[in-house]
Amino acid sequence: MSFPRLHARTRRFTLGVPRGFTIAPDGSRVLFLRTQSGTDAVTCLWELDTANHVERLVVDPRKLGADEENLPPEERARRERSREQAGGVVGYAVDRQAVKAVFALSGELYLTTLASGETVQLETPGGVIDPRLSPDGRYVSYVSGGALRLHDTTTFEDRALAEPESETVAYGVAEFIAAEEMDRMRGYWWSPGSDRLLVARVDEAPVRLWHIADPANPDRPAVEQRYPAAGTPNAIVELFVYALDGSRVAVPFEQEYLANASWDSHALSIVTLARDQKSLRLFTVDPSTGSSEQLVEETSPAWVEIGQGVPAHLDDGSLVWLSGTQLIVGGKPVTPPSMIVRAVLDVDRDSVLFRASGTDSTEIQLWTWDGHSLLPVSTSSGVFSGRLAGGVGVLTEQTLENEGVSVTVVLPSGMTIPIPSLAERPGLDLRVSIGRSGSRELATAVILPSWYESGSGPLPVLLDPYGGPHAQRVLAAHSMFLTSQWFAEQGFAVVVTDGRGTPGRGRAFEHEVLDDLAGPVLEDQIDALHGVAEQYPQDLDLTRVGIRGWSFGGYLAALAVMRRPDVFHAGIAGAPVTDWRLYDTCYTERYLGDPNTQPEVYDQSSLFADAAKLERPLLLVHGLADDNVVAAHTLRLSSALLAAGRQHSVLPLSGVTHMTPQEVVAENLLLLQVDFLKQSLGVAQSG
Repeated sequence: MSFPRLHARTRRFTLGVPRGFTIAPDGSRVLFLRTQSGTDAVTCLWELDTANHVERLVVDPRKLGADEENLPPEERARRERSREQAGGVVGYAVDRQAVKAVFALSGELYLTTLASGETVQLETPGGVIDPRLSPDGRYVSYVSGGALRLHDTTTFEDRALAEPESETVAYGVAEFIAAEEMDRMRGYWWSPGSDRLLVARVDEAPVRLWHIADPANPDRPAVEQRYPAAGTPNAIVELFVYALDGSRVAVPFEQEYLANASWDSHALSIVTLARDQKSLRLFTVDPSTGSSEQLVEETSPAWVEIGQGVPAHLDDGSLVWLSGTQLIVGGKPVTPPSMIVRAVLDVDRDSVLFRASGTDSTEIQLWTWDGHSLLPVSTSSGVFSGRLAGGVGVLTEQTLENEGVSVTVVLPSGMTIPIPSLAERPGLDLRVSIGRSGSRELATAVILPSWYESGSGPLPVLLDPYGGPHAQRVLAAHSMFLTSQWFAEQGFAVVVTDGRGTPGRGRAFEHEVLDDLAGPVLEDQIDALHGVAEQYPQDLDLTRVGIRGWSFGGYLAALAVMRRPDVFHAGIAGAPVTDWRLYDTCYTERYLGDPNTQPEVYDQSSLFADAAKLERPLLLVHGLADDNVVAAHTLRLSSALLAAGRQHSVLPLSGVTHMTPQEVVAENLLLLQVDFLKQSLGVAQSG
């Protein structure tokens, strides 16, 4: 099977990889999700017994007769926000002791007793999203039709706890901005005592109504969507503490965004973020009165990052927090300024498990703080993540040398148990060199064809960046370069660079894109390209340079060929943001501010003013069902190019969203890109 087809069929080689780990509090069992092969898109729930090392299939959706295509619209939207590429049991929740699990399949609600594997369907009045168990396991909570509902597993009573007052209101959900830009995928939280819930009420009435149409099917009505574009109103988010009898107490907060919330045995906590994102506050809340006390405020003249995995508490109640890139425990920093903490993963009694980078931004290591000292968990080069509970750890490892993801359970004794990955092998010989390039010593990967002999003749160059904030492409992980290697095999020297604005090198480096998402990111791609050419003087042909990208990378590709045709000779822009006024509030305003008060900042980062400059081949690709970067971005740029008399190509993808999960589309899209680049750069076609 060809790489493009295998890449598409395996959902970018993610099928068959263990994920979604939950460790029982006593460490006796590890629950996880995994499909049954590398080409099987139906996710199952599994359990590993850490005493006898036996793995057991707990829930197979096929045996439940669930029709995966029949999803509620809210669940489809949730999966798009979370970039979920598989089906089946794609999410689950357990009670405090991990005795029961609850999940949704095709909008139906299911409850599993884990010891026996007995699974029952619970009757609900409509499609179900985000089901969760109360800590004591008695109640199943879920959202249906905008209402937060409770199902009592002892009396089988199912009732609404909070019902929407209008069509624009929903209880217990994460609004678009929270899910897309703040990594908050939930909208309600159980109390440790199972007697109350903190619930978000979301009213989208102020949010402007957009219409996502499918021109290929004119008989179908356009899908209405509330989209908060930069400078326009957001949804109104309010918080309430609900008792099980339906009585509620308001929890007021001043700032625009609810960034996070948590409720453990020590505190009910909320984290809020100002609209301009220069101030973030942590509060502890009295659930009886709704009154709150501010514990921490983080400020920045640029923007404040939302710390992942916090707030949390040690057993003694000490607050675990992230301030900038430092881990704070009990009000004191426990990591040095040179360590870039990425996220807190778990708190287990008096230990904190977290991810961090050192001086090398291409590696993400695992560490613990045990109350006294920092201890490395991972000891080799690569990208690591994990979980920790009951003294048992789950370690996930990716390296440049090995394909795929390796998962290992680590017991308190030090004994290890592998959890096999069933993912397909890509079948590519990776030939990647990671180093520093350019005047800013940017993290850069150079990928050459496996068959190429250095000095045998210069290769046309393909830049393959993302290049934007909050994402890295240059990491010491095999999976990061599979597509780039395949492009290299077609006869290109591929260059991937993380420039200013990308994470891993500290806040000052990230803040370099404040008020300008165009200049710094484009300058750094050019700087790195010239640096690589000096390192490989006989191998790169700078008279034939292409660039491709998706989303922000698509924006960067179009920007490159329009503003710097002296450097870039062809570009492929997939789902590009062409006018930042059309992108969402939280992401865009973080970097560019309010378009109503500083329109010139938006103008200099827009592509429209550069339309008349296009003199190189440009292919614009966009899914017409994209509800994140809507197709209007590409269509408006195409109109501007046409008005300027500039030739270009547009490839509309009917029914395709921002993820392009469809197998045939994903496969042929790679092949079409290669053909376009070879034709545009004058590369001889094989065959």
